[in-house]
Amino acid sequence: MKTKITELFGIQHPIIQGGMHFVGFAELAAAVSNAGGLGLITGLTQRTPELLANEIRRCREMTDKPFGVNLTFLPIVNSPDYPGYIRAIIDGGVKAVETAGNNPQKWMPMLHEAGIKVIHKCTSVRHALKAEAIGCDAVSVDGFECGGHPGEDDVPNFILLPRAAESLKIPFVASGGMADGRSLVAALALGADGMNMGTRFIATKEAPVHEKVKQAIVAASELDTRLVMRPLRNTERVLHNAAVDRLLAKEAALGANLKFDDIIEEVAGVYPRIMQQGDMEAGAWSCGMVAGLIHDIPSVKELVERIMLEAESIIRQRLIGMIGA
Repeated sequence: MKTKITELFGIQHPIIQGGMHFVGFAELAAAVSNAGGLGLITGLTQRTPELLANEIRRCREMTDKPFGVNLTFLPIVNSPDYPGYIRAIIDGGVKAVETAGNNPQKWMPMLHEAGIKVIHKCTSVRHALKAEAIGCDAVSVDGFECGGHPGEDDVPNFILLPRAAESLKIPFVASGGMADGRSLVAALALGADGMNMGTRFIATKEAPVHEKVKQAIVAASELDTRLVMRPLRNTERVLHNAAVDRLLAKEAALGANLKFDDIIEEVAGVYPRIMQQGDMEAGAWSCGMVAGLIHDIPSVKELVERIMLEAESIIRQRLIGMIGA
C-alpha cells in the first residue's frame, strides 16, 4: 500500500509504532520496522544520550529497515540533555523523529540539516497547523480515544481526523483507537495517510514488557480506562487499577486545591515497576480505549500482515462491492 506516509519515511506499510515509555526499546522498534512499518525507540526511556546511542546501535543490529526515535519535550525545570539526545540521533544515522510535548521549533533546523523527517504528535487541529507552520514533515493526530495524553479538547477521531484533512497540507497519521485493518481503512477514509498504534503494539510477542501487562490489555474492555490529572490540565488516559482509584479519590477530595505532589506516588517513576516487573498495582499507566479491540498477543509480523490483509479485503471486496458495477 502506497501513501504519502510510506513515501515520506521509506516504509512498506502506513503503520507507525507510537513512542511509549519503557516499551519502545530496540526489540520492538526493530520488529515493527522489519514487518514493514516504522518502529520507534522511546528516547527519554534511555536516561542519557549515551544510552540512547547504544539503543540505536542495538536496533541497527536487528534491522536494516528505517526506524525512528520518539523525543518528548517536557515542560520541566531540570530539562533533559536535549542537544545530547539529538546529537545521538543524528550520529546514529536515524532518519525519522517523532516529537511530542512542547513545541519542537527550536530543534527543527538541526534535525532537518541532518536529513531527518519530523512527525509531531498533536491533539488538536490548531496544534497540527502550528506543527505544519514550523516545518514539521507530518503530524500524528491523536484523538480523545488515545492512551496517554489526549489533550483537553475531548474531540474523538471521527471528528478530529476529517477536520485535520480539511486544514492540513502536510500528511498525517491517525492515532487513538487504531488496532486492525478496519482502523486503517477508516483512517484513510477520513483523510489520514496511515495510522499510529501504541497500545496494540504492547500486546505483541516482541514487546519487551512483562507478560502481566500484555494479559491486562487483552482482558480489558473499552470501558476499562480512566482519565486522570484532569484538574491539572495534564489529562492522561490510563488502565483502571487500584492506584488509579486512589488517584481519582485524591482528585475528588482536593478539588481545585490539587497539586502534582498530592498524586506523585501514583504517577512518578512507576513505569519500570509495571512494565518490567509486572507490578500491576504500582501506579497509573497509559492505555487506550482500543484495549477493547485487542484479543490476542501475536508476533509483530503476524499483526502487521493481518492488518494489511484485512484492510485490502475491506477495500477490494466489501467497499467496492457496495458500489456495484
